[in-house]
Amino acid sequence: MIVFRSPEEVPAGFGPSAVAIGKFDGVHAGHRAVIARLNEAAAATGSRSVAVTFDRNPLAILRPDRCPENVVTVDRKLELLGELGIDATLLLTFDEQLAARSAHDFVVDILVGALEVSTVLVGEDFRFGNKGAGTPELLRELGPRYGFAVEVVDDVYLPGSERRVSSSWIRELLMEGDVAAAAKVLGRYPDVRGEVVHGLKRGRELGFPTANLSTIVDAFVPADGVYAGWLVDHDTGIRHPSAISVGTNPTFDDVLVRQVEAHVLGETGLDLYGHDVTVEFVERLRGMVAFEGIEKLMDQMATDVTDAARALGLHT
Repeated sequence: MIVFRSPEEVPAGFGPSAVAIGKFDGVHAGHRAVIARLNEAAAATGSRSVAVTFDRNPLAILRPDRCPENVVTVDRKLELLGELGIDATLLLTFDEQLAARSAHDFVVDILVGALEVSTVLVGEDFRFGNKGAGTPELLRELGPRYGFAVEVVDDVYLPGSERRVSSSWIRELLMEGDVAAAAKVLGRYPDVRGEVVHGLKRGRELGFPTANLSTIVDAFVPADGVYAGWLVDHDTGIRHPSAISVGTNPTFDDVLVRQVEAHVLGETGLDLYGHDVTVEFVERLRGMVAFEGIEKLMDQMATDVTDAARALGLHT
């Protein structure tokens, strides 16, 4: 997938393009349905498939007091979009200048001028341009004039649910620690990525060595607790089954910031320092509590390891 970081980077003659526009935060099941339809539309019209998105939530500029935390980083968003088989993503810098651009100019300069759009796909509630004046109705009005079709993609609902798939729902589930439900809404396991760094080595001293992730910036970490999941080592390509801890380790009360650390099941001498890893959350095992003494903590950690293996379908 090609990534353009401004309309000026799109080479002349790149189009025609079928374009889907959105924030695509999390690249969840609803976004995946939009991208699947985008690929179909592009194939049917002989066009390139292009996602148009933003380098931040527009609310960060328009209403910073109401801007939620991102579900994934921008780099992760681009990676996830690339996995869906589209030709390109145009990542627009959402700043005051873009916020002030009229909806008409957005269509003419970006969609028509840069991308030579043939089909535009948007959600029913998508808004763009100065003061949100751009709507699906406006796109339908401009389409005949500039030679593109407009398709409004229906909301996606999980089987048996009356709530539409959304990034807001994912945040709520992650704040509750319900990573299993969040995985259904995302269409994949929720995850965080970082470099393995040196910690206090307390897990090693207790017989349960952990890989401590560096501080996660601009990614939504699930609620404090213990989880079953996978540590994906990008340096080796190996997926390790793991028991994962999120929080500040209240038993010792000397960790000042939330940490994500993973104990790889069945491994004691694994050296992951400096490795680039992703931690995937599969199931929440328990909340984070303070234990009365080291022995009770060690007993619980042994139980956590057994429970994590069970949750991951491993033989113990």
